[in-house]
Amino acid sequence: MAGRGKPGGRIGSVQISQELVVIAISVILFAVFSATLNNFLSQGNVIAILKNVSILGTLAVGMGFIVVGRGIDLTMVAVMVVGVAFSIWVSSWGVDFTLAVICGALLAAAIGLFTGIMVAVAEIPPIFATLAIASSVYGSGRIVFASDVLYAPPNIAWLKFVGNGSVFGIPMSVVMFACVAALMAFFLRKTRFGRLVYATGDNPNAARTTGLPTRPIIVTQYVISALIAFTAGIIMTGLVTGIDTRLYNSSLIYDVLLVVVLGGIGLSGGQGGVRNVIAGTILVGILTNGMTILNFSYTSQNLIKSVILLSALAIDAIINPRDEQTSQSGDI
Repeated sequence: MAGRGKPGGRIGSVQISQELVVIAISVILFAVFSATLNNFLSQGNVIAILKNVSILGTLAVGMGFIVVGRGIDLTMVAVMVVGVAFSIWVSSWGVDFTLAVICGALLAAAIGLFTGIMVAVAEIPPIFATLAIASSVYGSGRIVFASDVLYAPPNIAWLKFVGNGSVFGIPMSVVMFACVAALMAFFLRKTRFGRLVYATGDNPNAARTTGLPTRPIIVTQYVISALIAFTAGIIMTGLVTGIDTRLYNSSLIYDVLLVVVLGGIGLSGGQGGVRNVIAGTILVGILTNGMTILNFSYTSQNLIKSVILLSALAIDAIINPRDEQTSQSGDI
C-alpha cells in the first residue's frame, strides 16, 4: 500500500526503513506501558486508544495524500469542525439529518475546491494558503453558528452505530478508518490518478513539462482531503454526540503532521503511502495514551510531541534534502 519507501540501511536480509523503525518503537512502547501502567491493558483503555486513533488516523490519511503530492493542508481540522457543525446547524432548521450531512459534505468539498484553486491556479504556497483559509473558515463558522459546541439530533440510528457500534468486536469508528485507509491505498497504488499524484509530487516541473494535468490533480487532492476531514468529523460526532469547534485551536493539526512525518512520508513528495500513515498513527496513539495515564499535563504532552515532530522533520530533511527545484517551488 505504500509508495516508494525512504532509503534505509540493511541488516542481513532485512531492509531497515523509517516505517519499520516506527513499528519497532511502537511495539517497545506498548510492552513498556503494559508492564508499568496498571490500566493500560484494560479493555476500556484499549478501546479508547482505538477510537482516538481512528480520528487521528483518518485525518492523517488525508494529510498523507496531500504530502505525497508535495503539498500540505492545514485546513483539515477547520474543515472537520465547521463542516460537521454546519450539518448540525442545518438540521436544527428541521432538515433531515442525513440530508444535512450531505450539505456539510458539499460545503467541505467546496472549501477543498477553493483551497486547491488557490494552490494550483493562483500558485500561493500551500502552507500559507491553507493557513489563511483555515482561519477564515473557522472564523466564519464562529460567526454563523454563534456557539462553540453543537450537538447532533438524538436518536439518529446510523450515527449511534458509528459511535457505539462494532463489527466482529471492532469499534465501528476503527472500521471506518480502515475503510478510508484501504480506499486511499487502492486509489494511490492501483489507479492512474494515484500514479499521477506520485509523479507530480516527485518532480512537479517534469510533470508539467511532459503534459501531465498537474493543476487538476492538485485541486482534486484538496477536495478529497476535505472530504476525508469531514468523514473524521462524522466519526468524532458519533463518538461524542456533537462537535466542539474550539478543537480548531488545539494541537490536533500538529498531531496529524507528526503522524505523517514520523510514519515516513517525506515532505519532498512523491514517496510514502498509507502504510506509513498507519505506522505513525499507532505510535502517536500509544504515546499519547501513555502520557495521559501518567498524568502528563497538556502542555507537557505538546512539548514532547513538538520535540518529536522537530526531530522527525530534521531526519526527513537529511534523508530527503530539498533540491533547487523544491526550493524554487516554495511548496513547504
